[in-house]
Amino acid sequence: MSPADIEEGHRIRCRLDALLDERGMTLTELAQQVGVTVVNLSVLKNDRARAIRFSTLTAICEVLDCQVGDLLVVES
Repeated sequence: MSPADIEEGHRIRCRLDALLDERGMTLTELAQQVGVTVVNLSVLKNDRARAIRFSTLTAICEVLDCQVGDLLVVES
């Protein structure tokens, strides 16, 4: 665990890159379908997000046909 992780107090990791790759989808395509900016999704994808709205999380899961646990995992 890096010092930044300790400072932020979480070990949540986003698997957005892997899910997009598995589905042959780009971040831009997902952003258009979800209705959020590419920048906001990039922040999530790169584990820099401090929060996410349930409505955004729901939309991402619907578009990617996945569960929240497929997208967000707790690293040990």
